Amino acid sequence: MTSYEALPFVHPFSGQDAGELLRARAAARGPHPLLIWAPFDAPVRTWSYAEFAHDVACVAGGLLKRGIRPKDRILVHFENCPETLIARFACMWIGAIAVLSNAALAGPELRDVVEAAGVRAAITQPKFAGLLAEHCPHLEWIAISETDAGEAPTSASRPAKAESFTALMDAPAPAQTPDPTADALMLFTTGTTSRAKGVVWTHANVLWGGKLGALQNGLRADDVYHIFLPLFHVVGFSWSFLPTLYAGATVVLQPRFSGSRFWATALEHGATVSSQVKFTTNVLAQQPTPAHRLRQFITASHTPKVARHFGVREIGGWGMTEMVAEGIVGDPWSDFPSRSIGRPSLGYRIFIEDDDGRAVGPGETGHLFVGGIRGLSIFREYDNNAQANAAAFDRHGRFITGDRVVLLENGLIEFGDRTKDVIKVGGEGVSGGEVEVAIGAVEGVREVAVVGRSDEIMGEVVVAFVILTAGAEAEATRTRILAHCRACLAKFKVPREIHIVEDFPRIGFGKVAKVKMREQLNAARTGERA
Repeated sequence: MTSYEALPFVHPFSGQDAGELLRARAAARGPHPLLIWAPFDAPVRTWSYAEFAHDVACVAGGLLKRGIRPKDRILVHFENCPETLIARFACMWIGAIAVLSNAALAGPELRDVVEAAGVRAAITQPKFAGLLAEHCPHLEWIAISETDAGEAPTSASRPAKAESFTALMDAPAPAQTPDPTADALMLFTTGTTSRAKGVVWTHANVLWGGKLGALQNGLRADDVYHIFLPLFHVVGFSWSFLPTLYAGATVVLQPRFSGSRFWATALEHGATVSSQVKFTTNVLAQQPTPAHRLRQFITASHTPKVARHFGVREIGGWGMTEMVAEGIVGDPWSDFPSRSIGRPSLGYRIFIEDDDGRAVGPGETGHLFVGGIRGLSIFREYDNNAQANAAAFDRHGRFITGDRVVLLENGLIEFGDRTKDVIKVGGEGVSGGEVEVAIGAVEGVREVAVVGRSDEIMGEVVVAFVILTAGAEAEATRTRILAHCRACLAKFKVPREIHIVEDFPRIGFGKVAKVKMREQLNAARTGERA
C-alpha cells in the first residue's frame, strides 16, 4: 500500500495494545524480575513484573491528573534508566504518545524535535532540565527524575515549571480499551536531510517488535538480557527490551557501555544475551574473557572471530527505525559466514534489485527494498511530513531503504553499503547532510562535503572536506568550524578531521563523488597502518 490504512483485517495483535501486553505479563510473571537496574555508582534495584506494571499505572494516573489525554505527545528525554521505560509505558497506558529523543542532542536539535512533534510536556533527568527550559520554553511542564542515570545531579537548579518524577505518581490509571492501530511512540531517525524525521509506531508495531524479536532470537523466560545500548534507539528498545518483555524474561540495564564494568555486571546477574556493536566488541576484545553464562550476542553482522573469542553464538541482523524489528536476521541455531546479516525475517518481503529494477542473482549487489504492512510490521508514517512519506515508498508500495546488499549463493544476505549519506559513529547514526548544514553556516566556508572514515574503535568517524571562500584563512576557519559544531551538534557528530581542499572529486553535473572521498580516506588510513 502506498498510504497508511488502518488495519482492515484480523491480525496477531487485534484487541491488544502495549498496556495490555504489560498487564498480561504482570499477571503471568508477577514476582519474576523484569528490570534489574545496575547503575555505576549507586545500589542495584530490581522491579518485578508486577511492581513495574504498578509504577507504570501510577505515573499514567499522574499524567491524567495533569490533563494529558489520548494522542497528546510527551517528550521522554533520558539516558538509560528505569524512568525512561516507566514514562514511555505510562504514556502508552493512557493512549498518549511518547516522543523519544537522543540524549546527546544539543539545545537547538532538541528544540527542533519538540517543535516538530508538537510536544506538550517533557519527562527528563536533572542535567537536561535546564537545556529544555532554555530551548523549549513553551512546554507546559517538565518532570525531572531524582538522579542522572543513577548519578547524583551536579546542579541543584530547577526550571520554574519543573516537578519531580516521583510527584507524577498518583492513583493507578485504569486500563483503556485496547486499540492496536493507535499511535504509541515517535522515534527520531537520522537521514540525509538536515533535520531528523519523526517515525511513528503504532501499538501493533510495539507488539510486533516484541513478539518477532523474542521468536527470532530464541529468547526464553529464564533469559537475562544485558542492555547498555541506548533505549532511545531501535536496537536497545525494540530489538532488546521489548522481546525480553514479550518472553517474560529479565533485563539487566546499565546507563551506558563501560568496558571496565561490563563483565562484572554480566557475571553478577547471570546475563545470557546481549546486544553489541562493533565498538563494544572491539573494547571487550582487549580484555580477558572470564567464564560466563552468555550464550549469544545480537550484532549487525556475523563475525566468526567475535563468536570464537567470546565463546558465544552470534546472531547478525539488519533493520532500521522504520522496520521496528529486524527485517533480515540470522538465527540462534545455525552458523553463518562472515559479514552475513541472515535471511528475510517473518512478515517482511525482501527485494534486491539492480539499477534497472531487475532482481539480482547470487553474488550480485543490489538496492534493498522491503515490503511490509504499515502500522504493523513497518512504521505507520513520518510525522507531519508528506514529502518524506511520498519519497519513502516506491510505486509498488515498498519501503526504499537506501541500503545495498549482496545476495549470496545459499540465499543468505550480506550488507553492502549505504546509498543514503548516513555515517555510523559508535552505533549512532549521523546525517552527513546535517553536519554539512552546520559547517556551511560558518564564515569562510564556500562548500563542504562530509563523509565517514572507517575507524577501528568507533566503526566510523565524521570527516569534513571544506573549500574556502576567497581570502579566508585555513586555520582560523577550521577553528570556527569546530567551535560552531561543538555548540550546535551532539558530540558524536562533530568532525574528527577537517581537510581544507581546492576542490572535491566530482562526477557528472558537478555532483560530489563521496564514494571516492571515502575510498581515499580509507586508503590513506590503511597506508598509515602499513
